[in-house]
Amino acid sequence: MRRIAVSVFIFLICAAASLHAQVAPSAFRGQLSLTAGGMGSVFQPDYAGGGLPQSSPQRLFGFGAYADLKMTRWIQIEAEARWLRQNTYVDINEDNYLIGPRVPIHEFRRLGITPYGKALVGLGRMNFEYNQAYGRFTDIALGGGVDLKLSKHFVVRPFDFEYQFWPNWVNNDVLKPYGASAGIAYKIF
Repeated sequence: MRRIAVSVFIFLICAAASLHAQVAPSAFRGQLSLTAGGMGSVFQPDYAGGGLPQSSPQRLFGFGAYADLKMTRWIQIEAEARWLRQNTYVDINEDNYLIGPRVPIHEFRRLGITPYGKALVGLGRMNFEYNQAYGRFTDIALGGGVDLKLSKHFVVRPFDFEYQFWPNWVNNDVLKPYGASAGIAYKIF
């Protein structure tokens, strides 16, 4: 009788060890969060004057602001504004006002690193050579980068790259500026 009781006890211990108390979480905490910050940028404007797209002899430098709204892990929206007005060549400068989806590629939680991709659309503004004219154009930007979580509230963006398309630019040409940015942001909630 004692052997049967010990055998049943061992069987129950083994069975309990192989079972899991809960397969899925019973509830999820809200994932809505908003992060906002500033950045510095360097861009090749793809314009050096004369009304034709061409590489500029000087890169444009500037500052900007960005905000990331995270609704779920896969549904995120990024908005950014950038003013590239430093180091101009014959007074040519560009501004960008963009918004669109941002997709995290993978989240390395131990390292606090999240690489991402983004596709933004909005308005590009260009000041032409010698302040003779300016124009507003459709701006489509494809890019990606890396976010590095420093603490509960601070996130550093050590690298962000964008390749932009300005379709239907002057004389139906396409302007293709590209550049990189780096910044720091604060998680508001």
